[in-house]
Amino acid sequence: MNEKQEIKNTKELSTLSSEIGAKATRKIKARKSKQGVWFGLGMMGLVGWSVVVPTLLGAALGIWIDNHHPGNHSWTLMLLIIGLVIGCLNAWHWVDKEDKEMREDQEDVNDK
Repeated sequence: MNEKQEIKNTKELSTLSSEIGAKATRKIKARKSKQGVWFGLGMMGLVGWSVVVPTLLGAALGIWIDNHHPGNHSWTLMLLIIGLVIGCLNAWHWVDKEDKEMREDQEDVNDK
């Protein structure tokens, strides 16, 4: 029973040490990187604008349609919501792509 515990502890330590090594490698890589805090803030801004622009374009188009072709339904509201959905899908797609790239980089570091 004691030998099994030692083997289990050895495996856990090996896993722990590899995780710590991977994190240390990522930190060193991040420090050497030219991209800093401003890069991260710019990325957040990019995600925000990818939602805002389609939403505002949808609202503007809806206002124009409502002014030139009035009807029973509000085109402004409908196109605002459609623009918001398109913007959210766009942001989700972009963030998902960036997440996949980060995971691939992490796997490359772990493999080394």
